[in-house]
Amino acid sequence: MERRTFLNIGGMALGSMMLPVAGRVIAAEELVKPVDNKLRKALADTAMTAATQAGASYCDVRIGRYLNQFITTRDMTVQNVVNTESAGVGIRVVAGGAYGFAATNDMTPDSVANAARQAVAIAKANARLQSEPVRLAPVKGVGEVSWATPIKKDWRLVPIKEKADMLLAANKAGMDGGANFMQSMLFQVNQQKYFASTDGSYIDQDIHRLWLPLSATAVDRGTGKFRTRQGLSAPVGMGYEYLDAKPHNKIKAAGGVATLYNGAYDVVEDARAAGMHAKQKLTAKSVEPGKYDLVLSPEHMWLTIHESVGHPTELDRVLGYEANYAGTSFATLDKWQSKNFKYGSPIVNIEADKVRQGSLGAVGYDDEGVKTKSWDVIKDGVLVSYQATRDQAHVLGLEESQGCSFADSWSSVQFQRMPNISLKAGTKKLTPDEMIKDVKKGIYIVGAGSFSIDQQRYNFQFGGQLFYEIKDGKIAGMLEDVAYQSNTQEFWNACSAICDQSDWRMDGSFFDGKGQPSQVSMVSHGSSTSRFNGINVINTARKIG
Repeated sequence: MERRTFLNIGGMALGSMMLPVAGRVIAAEELVKPVDNKLRKALADTAMTAATQAGASYCDVRIGRYLNQFITTRDMTVQNVVNTESAGVGIRVVAGGAYGFAATNDMTPDSVANAARQAVAIAKANARLQSEPVRLAPVKGVGEVSWATPIKKDWRLVPIKEKADMLLAANKAGMDGGANFMQSMLFQVNQQKYFASTDGSYIDQDIHRLWLPLSATAVDRGTGKFRTRQGLSAPVGMGYEYLDAKPHNKIKAAGGVATLYNGAYDVVEDARAAGMHAKQKLTAKSVEPGKYDLVLSPEHMWLTIHESVGHPTELDRVLGYEANYAGTSFATLDKWQSKNFKYGSPIVNIEADKVRQGSLGAVGYDDEGVKTKSWDVIKDGVLVSYQATRDQAHVLGLEESQGCSFADSWSSVQFQRMPNISLKAGTKKLTPDEMIKDVKKGIYIVGAGSFSIDQQRYNFQFGGQLFYEIKDGKIAGMLEDVAYQSNTQEFWNACSAICDQSDWRMDGSFFDGKGQPSQVSMVSHGSSTSRFNGINVINTARKIG
């Protein structure tokens, strides 16, 4: 999906069902049309030859075919079904110690060669202004290899009617459960990415991702008050099998207040519960502000991890390259260099990866042809690393890239993007119900909501979907108007307990924006239910002053 489409429907965009289209609108049958690898290799060789003859010391070529299918519904009506295709070639070079980039959707040898020469001309122009040359960490060419998202059921082969019927059944279940209005969408993405470089790599990747967001809204007709509960599905790097929910994939939240999902998703059941919860929110008790111990589910934790750990450990943000648009980071290099900066309590261990099966970030190779892997970012509470690409590796003294390069389209230049960033499970046996037994005054939060965080990713405020009061070790009832405030270091140092691996699961962002021009990536964040002691909670419905 190209960035304009993502940005226009991002942030759940459920208030507007007019889905914009990027790329070429195609028939559903064209989604399964194969691509000739011999043609792609020939085009890549043409580009690399033209670039090196024009003076490039390095060249990489990305030939992409990006396929999408979007289905949107409201109540008992299908509002839109769109299939799109975007295809073209992006060429990045280094010449005179500087980068140059050009792209074309005319995939003929002459056009590709011209784009390569244009990229070199841009690099040479950039070199006149560049203070120091690009330093690329070495990458050994892998020859001709391929990688594909492990899927059991290809969404492209599932009839649209079957998908639409599923969404409408979910909407009906939500209204039967108590919602006055229901909205649901199905986003399905297939990225066919071919990468070649003068390092000697020809990498073919077939990547699948999907997400089914829904929204249930209940209205008090007498007062005009309304409340909404979003769905609890996670966006995934899987096939359509994610929507073939089985009983063993379902997890009960602490106190049985909600059904959660791991590895598969029952949209009808979640929609029915969403309608019920939205209606319950209308009469839920408003929270009393104060200090609480927070018990946070993975369906909530992913966003807090994303904003307070994922973004501040992006190395380009740390170095100030994102200051004009997305801000900087409090996690500056001096903190990492000290080797003792206490990002969190000793039980906080956060890992980056691009390899976990089922995650949004899982690929075989990044968009610089680097084999993906996993590494520690925070170990025993201490900041130990960041997220780096080939041209950033030397800043950290690394001999190789961490594989964090990504572009959202063949027409976009690749740059540093967030890998999966996840909180490791606790090492001692502990369930969410057992965790709650030790809480005297607390709040249990399920699902992600609105948030606010400063430009250094330090001071923040987070909401959620479902809030339950904890009194003397028991769930005491639903709360509303809850948001918690803290700063990143204070919050993570307040982490006092993490449930074990049996509770660990992923959620994530389908619309992570960054860069100028803005690009959008998809990233997962895993955790187990976690406890944070003495966090300040405010009432969002009360006026200040």
